[in-house]
Amino acid sequence: MRVFTSLDEVAEAAGQELGTSDWVEIDQQRVDTFAEATGDHQWIHVDVERAKDGPFGGTIAHGYLTLSLVPWLGSSVFSFDTPGAKLNYGVNKVRFPSPVLVGSRIRATVTLGEVTDIAAGKQATVRYTIEIEGAAKPACVAESVVLLLTD
Repeated sequence: MRVFTSLDEVAEAAGQELGTSDWVEIDQQRVDTFAEATGDHQWIHVDVERAKDGPFGGTIAHGYLTLSLVPWLGSSVFSFDTPGAKLNYGVNKVRFPSPVLVGSRIRATVTLGEVTDIAAGKQATVRYTIEIEGAAKPACVAESVVLLLTD
């Protein structure tokens, strides 16, 4: 795991691949729990029997469920242990090129993008490519923005 302890270390690593997380299986319970939390009960996600005759031959994870795993997957790859607050500032771009079938395994490869100076510290973009084991296209490609504030 890559641990950054100063803002200078973060800036020096701009453009570098930071690593890849372990595989995690996306099971139906996780999908159902996400559906309960968000109110998104579309049959393609939660109706196992109906989804067997659907376009993917089974249920699929919500795209936003996949996106919501970005911080957790990334936490096994890198850590900003810099002084000051770390704030999720948002995302610049998110795409879902391929659905995650329930029972599939996913993992994230993380790349530190641009690191820029801001008045209160640094702003870093972090690119996540979430691949599906055995699939040609990724499940999700997202660029998040983190503010690393000084004390």
